[in-house]
Amino acid sequence: MAEFLISDLIPRSDEHRQREGGEYTYERRCRQVLMVDSQAGLARDLQMTDGQYNASLSIFFVSYALFEPLTNVLLKRLRPSIFLPLTMLLWGIVMVTMGLVHNFSGLAAARWFLGMTEAGLFPGVNYYLSCWYKRSEFGIRAAVFFSAAALAGSFGGLLAAAISLMEGVGGKHGWAWIFILEGLVTIIAGIVSYWMVHDFPDEAKFLSADDRRRVLRRLKEDQQSSAQHEDFKMEYFWASVLDWKTWAFATIYMGCDGALYAFSLFLPKIITGLGYSSIRANLLSVPPYAAAAILTVFIGWLADRTGQRGLCNIGVSFLGIIGFSMLLGSGDPGVQYAGTFLGALGIYPCIANTISWVGNNVEGVYKRGVTLGVSFPSCHPCSEKKLTYRRLLSDGGT
Repeated sequence: MAEFLISDLIPRSDEHRQREGGEYTYERRCRQVLMVDSQAGLARDLQMTDGQYNASLSIFFVSYALFEPLTNVLLKRLRPSIFLPLTMLLWGIVMVTMGLVHNFSGLAAARWFLGMTEAGLFPGVNYYLSCWYKRSEFGIRAAVFFSAAALAGSFGGLLAAAISLMEGVGGKHGWAWIFILEGLVTIIAGIVSYWMVHDFPDEAKFLSADDRRRVLRRLKEDQQSSAQHEDFKMEYFWASVLDWKTWAFATIYMGCDGALYAFSLFLPKIITGLGYSSIRANLLSVPPYAAAAILTVFIGWLADRTGQRGLCNIGVSFLGIIGFSMLLGSGDPGVQYAGTFLGALGIYPCIANTISWVGNNVEGVYKRGVTLGVSFPSCHPCSEKKLTYRRLLSDGGT
């Protein structure tokens, strides 16, 4: 475990990735809830058309993409111990209000604010971790953090299906209770996080003065600007926006993320199409996600050791190509189910590895933060809208 720690004297610092992974699990669950709620009667009860339901899904990603590039600047200025818990608290409150809406307008407004409040977590946590660890240590931590997405995908559907059985309790529909209960859990997690999230190394109160110097010395040896204080200037923002690497990484991430949304949206539908009931389909969707989480962590470790993040992405992508080919080219249920494993294995490791790739190749505290924010929301609005509409058509509407 020595290589996992900042130093032998400060083992608690490695708890960051576990805590932030838990926060990301809540975020991924919040993104998935509306898809489950559509099957619990949300669109019918709110008297929404297919187009309105599709718009309520898509508007989340519009505000998410608009606000994400600037959130890392706020993270640096407000401190992680304030910004990250506040982000969770606000989106938990918005989640609860989604369970209280009565029409399309209310749902669309809530979805807009949900995207705005969630925008800071994903790039923020990765930026935060990149300021604590050397380049050769960042990959596996980003992988552990992102593996929370696979865990959310594994059990999210089952959890929401169980909550939806509360139909009629308190005069509310089952879908409303999904929003309310998961929002309340997120609020509690956000409040508790205030005492669990530490600030940047030069301000971390849980470290002694000697340990802070040791952490900063390690970062300085890795030639990281996060080892020094840096005041914000607009030139750092423009340096990121005008850097070709920012847009190259955004394009790479777009390729990974498009496949991720296609897989996460359609996996239950694929397994149901093999002839299994919805409950069993949810159960059978757990193993592919679990396998993806394991490989994500392994690839993070391997890329750290070899320094070849691009080659790791290329190698893992072939698994996804084979998996999707099996889904498209075979009518045998066993072959198709095996294809879902390879599909997941070929998608999830690429996301976390690309995050590390970006963080490793951009220097300057604020420039790196803006670059991480610009790169990650690159494909959310368009891909989600198209994939959701295709799902609505395949399901025959709501």
